[in-house]
Amino acid sequence: MNGQAFEKVRNDPEAMAYITAADEIVEAIGYTEHSFAHVGRVASVAGKILETLGYSAHEVELAQIAAWLHDIGNLVNRKDHAQSGALMAQQILVRLGFDYSDVAAVVTAVGHHDESVAEPVTPIAAALIIADKADVRRTRVRREEDGSVDENTFDMHDRVNYSAVRTQVTVDRDKKELWLNIGIDTRYSSVMEFFEAFLSRMQLCRRACEKLGLTFRMNINDTAIL
Repeated sequence: MNGQAFEKVRNDPEAMAYITAADEIVEAIGYTEHSFAHVGRVASVAGKILETLGYSAHEVELAQIAAWLHDIGNLVNRKDHAQSGALMAQQILVRLGFDYSDVAAVVTAVGHHDESVAEPVTPIAAALIIADKADVRRTRVRREEDGSVDENTFDMHDRVNYSAVRTQVTVDRDKKELWLNIGIDTRYSSVMEFFEAFLSRMQLCRRACEKLGLTFRMNINDTAIL
């Protein structure tokens, strides 16, 4: 890789079309935003985690690529979207001329990111898992055409996401800790409801941190929870 591989994938018309269409599918079945804002944020956080821990620029870029492509399987079906997305990513990367070893690294990460099958089997997979599960924010809640939101239609995940007014992932390399810092507006969701909605995701983040040699910590409303 020459540092431009991620940009090649980001600008690929096939990948862009799949991300757009996949987000339309999950919107139709009532899920929060999974489009370019989501995959862009996940790519940024996953890359930053590995960069802070001293992984090579090559591995950082592979994590960014995996993050950018991780949800395209929703185009096929929400069920088993990690596996179908991994196969779709493989075809895109081979067409773009990536080395097979790099294709394998991305496919592994994409195929292991969803809670139902997720395992932090590699550092790239671990970084993707953490970045994906940590993307809790108000702007993921779907809006009406006029930009408004109808709180009467919120389910638990909508309420939790809408309550998240601040989310940040930080890594303390010296202390070997990863912090998920979240500001929750309790007018829309309680801290307890957050854990009810996302407990399995936080447990997965803990396992992914262990793969990276880190301890998972959480700070909610400026109070350390874990």
